[in-house]
Amino acid sequence: MNIQKKFFLIFFGFSLVLVLFLVLLMQWSLGKGMIEYVNTKEIETLTPVVKELATEYQKHDNWQGMSGKHKKLRYLISESLSNSDFSNRPPALGFQHRRPSELPPQDREHSRARDGFALGEHLPPPPHPSGSEAHYALFDSNNVLIAGKAFENLEYSKKKILVNNNTVGFLAVSKRNQLTQGYELDFIEQQQQYLWLIGILLMGLVALVALPLARHVVEPIRLITRGVHKLTQGDYQHPIHLNRQDELGELSRDYNELALTLSENEIARKRWLANISHELRTPIAILSGELEAMLDGIRPLTQSNISSANDELKHLTHLIEDLQQLTSADIGGMRYRKKHENLVELLQSEEDKYRSYLSDAGMTLSVDVKDKNIAIYVDKTRLYQLFENIINNAIKYSNGTKFKISLGVEAKATESLAFITFEDNGCGVDDKHLGNLFEHLYRVENSRNRKTGGSGLGLSICRHIVNAHQGEIFAEHSSLGGLAIVIKLPIA
Repeated sequence: MNIQKKFFLIFFGFSLVLVLFLVLLMQWSLGKGMIEYVNTKEIETLTPVVKELATEYQKHDNWQGMSGKHKKLRYLISESLSNSDFSNRPPALGFQHRRPSELPPQDREHSRARDGFALGEHLPPPPHPSGSEAHYALFDSNNVLIAGKAFENLEYSKKKILVNNNTVGFLAVSKRNQLTQGYELDFIEQQQQYLWLIGILLMGLVALVALPLARHVVEPIRLITRGVHKLTQGDYQHPIHLNRQDELGELSRDYNELALTLSENEIARKRWLANISHELRTPIAILSGELEAMLDGIRPLTQSNISSANDELKHLTHLIEDLQQLTSADIGGMRYRKKHENLVELLQSEEDKYRSYLSDAGMTLSVDVKDKNIAIYVDKTRLYQLFENIINNAIKYSNGTKFKISLGVEAKATESLAFITFEDNGCGVDDKHLGNLFEHLYRVENSRNRKTGGSGLGLSICRHIVNAHQGEIFAEHSSLGGLAIVIKLPIA
């Protein structure tokens, strides 16, 4: 099952459970509320009975006239309910109910004379009263039963009987726990049908919304999935463009960045293989040719020819050592023994040597120290290697006459950085090359002129050394007109 179907089923199933719960809850609430309404309405309908009972109390100033008079209480209640909505509620006062209006006139008068509001034959009370029957009782102000029946398993609504604003008793009516007939029951049944119809319509609406919503969520995932599959096949030229402002939009942008990075890495890898094969093949081919020529007698075995072959061997050895060092840096094999050092003192200790190197190449050295005390935490041996690589790079490629080293401190909001700038007045490089100078075997000259003797790995090693010191190195145009290499290191 695909993710779109799963999403639809989860959303639809959750909505179905929620709608069923709400429909059942509303049905229960509607029934409960209607029963409460009917109970309240019934007790209000008995207001005339309450008034008559208050009058009866006033005759004797007590409940003597109503004590044990179950039939008399029943008669008052039946008369009050005879023309109301509650006339059909099954009675239960310990006798079978017949309203006075249902008796013949002579029987009604005879009943009044005989029993004082007699209502019919006496029957034993039901052993298990139900919530659909009417149970009435009269209590005095102390909740002592005066007339009627009171069952412990039933809940009663009580209405106060007031005489001169004093509570003298209560008329209790058993509460319904269900509706068995009447317009209220018809109303509830009709509303329940409407609720189920509304629930079905809601689920149809949920289905209409869930399908496009699932497609809206899943379609970008499908595109990204297909894109990732292409990445695994080495195809990095299929960007995904999603005009979304959510997590899927961010994921598509990250995917495009990943594809671009992999593409650039693949290009760099191919260029690395081409460059390294060229760098290794050239000295080996020259060395092999010179040796074969001397062995075949084409070239004489002289000190000069042997020295030429040895120079090629040295170049090859130097290239292999640089490759080994760069590979060791890539895998974290370069070791650093860092200590707290003063950057100015480190540079001054090597200044004469650098000046001699540059002088031999026809370049003058100037040093500009803006801060005398710059404390850094470095491996000074690696730092010297860093400086020499940059200076040698300038000697080999700049063709300049001036070289300048500047030291200073750059203060930022979160930290302070020591900066070292190496710049010359040579030919410089174009903007398109500035960001690539620190790549392995990268050279600005497409011809890869070997007269300089460089391997193209010096600046790559510099970048590894600076990164190991949590610093930053980059190239820019020099104020002298050539190239500037800027190094920033955190101050200890």
